[in-house]
Amino acid sequence: MRWEEVGKRYGLRGGWVLRDVDAECRAGEVVAVVGRNGSGKSTLLRLAAGLTRPSRGTVTGRPRVVGYVPDRFPPAGRMSATAYLTHLGRVRGLGTARSAARAGELLDRLALSGGREAPLATLSKGNAQKVAVAQALLVPPGLFVLDEPWSGLDASAHEVLAELLAEVAAGGGTVLFTDHRESLARTHATRSLHVADGRVTPQGESGTRDLVDVVLAWRGSGPRPPAALPGVRAEPGPDGQLALRVPRQDTDALLLAALREGWSVARVTEAAR
Repeated sequence: MRWEEVGKRYGLRGGWVLRDVDAECRAGEVVAVVGRNGSGKSTLLRLAAGLTRPSRGTVTGRPRVVGYVPDRFPPAGRMSATAYLTHLGRVRGLGTARSAARAGELLDRLALSGGREAPLATLSKGNAQKVAVAQALLVPPGLFVLDEPWSGLDASAHEVLAELLAEVAAGGGTVLFTDHRESLARTHATRSLHVADGRVTPQGESGTRDLVDVVLAWRGSGPRPPAALPGVRAEPGPDGQLALRVPRQDTDALLLAALREGWSVARVTEAAR
């Protein structure tokens, strides 16, 4: 997907929120949009998702299925999380049974508190956010757009959300998210787009300088992975080894967890581009 010479302003006399945006997001990428509050990050996401039209320029290559998580999910009315998600699933062509099953799967994974049948209006901000994430994933998206998705989520849901982002990318989808904490961008994104003064600047691959490659060898009695940590990518290696790419700040915690669970450390190196 590509923004080509895109500009956006609201109203004929409004100032330009974005101007001359020329950037792209490729399949399999997790791209963080970073910048100060009010810089135009949310506008860039809405343009990507097709929720608003550019005032000039074009957005091309948008996948057919887009999942969008807004910065504020307004739970209104008396519908329960299950009823709401099942209804949206039907709208998207899943059928009632498949919609209900997919809704339950996602809500269980995100550990919705308060009960699936509680009215949406009674949910806390964090639990409403879980429903917002679930509705965007009912159908596997080719483009997954999230505006401040970690806001209000508990620690366990942080890890699940990181897993979901990685799974969309691993399935060939594109993930685009924004958060005011750049540490999350460094941990979860493959690269960043920086928004300032209406301009969007690609930051390049975020991360090889902040990532470490770890190879673990199993020395226990059976196959057992190390404790899951947000931002960790794992692939099976030869002879029962496990190759991981880990944010530098999480390396010590991961190695300690791995040693406790029966792994030995075969190799630790700087991540190569």
